[in-house]
Amino acid sequence: MIFVLIDLLLLLVWSTQYRWWGRTIDYKHPRILMYHMVSGHRRGAKFNKLRVAPAQFERQVAYLAENDWTFAHVSELKNALPDKTVVLTFDDGYRDNLEYAHPILARYKAKATLYLVEDRFDRDWSTAKKAHHDSGELMQEPKLSDAEVETMLASGVWELGAHTLTHANLPATEPQLRADEVIQGRTVLQQKFNQSIPSFAYPFGIYDTEDVRLAEQAGYDFAVTTKEGIDPLPYARPLELKRIKVSGKEGLWSFKLRLRTGRRK
Repeated sequence: MIFVLIDLLLLLVWSTQYRWWGRTIDYKHPRILMYHMVSGHRRGAKFNKLRVAPAQFERQVAYLAENDWTFAHVSELKNALPDKTVVLTFDDGYRDNLEYAHPILARYKAKATLYLVEDRFDRDWSTAKKAHHDSGELMQEPKLSDAEVETMLASGVWELGAHTLTHANLPATEPQLRADEVIQGRTVLQQKFNQSIPSFAYPFGIYDTEDVRLAEQAGYDFAVTTKEGIDPLPYARPLELKRIKVSGKEGLWSFKLRLRTGRRK
């Protein structure tokens, strides 16, 4: 009897952590996935959730490719897309996106959108969200050079999106600088890479109605948040799109579950 009770307790805990019983969101609605780094975990690091191991990432992309998912860039969300469309997004601009993610994406003929911080070197931007996150971990993480970004864009695998000039905490930023982060963040990337920049990602997922207004003023077609879920078509708020967070601390089963329900909890 005691073992039955233990099993039931474990099932209850597992069920509250993973919504296996959650409602399946109709596959006609595209899934937008959020990544940061594709690299191995580091002992004692604070941000290992943001690190998806290369082998784990390949299993995810292989699963998508082998199960009839269509890969799309964020800009393609304005088009009619087939059921089971998935949009892979990468925030910030880490070098491992080229070193590890790019070959895997190319191998499976996948696509991804890179949300690039313009001034991304020697910045410990994690402290802009929480002052005690001052270990310098993200500052020390190698970032993509402009030449490397050019290589990625030339491949056709990647599309470029804006992620502000400095990865600012927008609501905590002085008004004129705040506007520059959103608007000039687009202009600078367009001029530097001679690319249209159709979409934007709010740093840390922290934003308010003023930032949405600035994104509209800047001319973005879409903006993505860190709110977890799947938005139904047609999009009621194209400048506040939800994403599915892909954690480096979870396996393929959880990945499949999130594709189905849009959420872990």
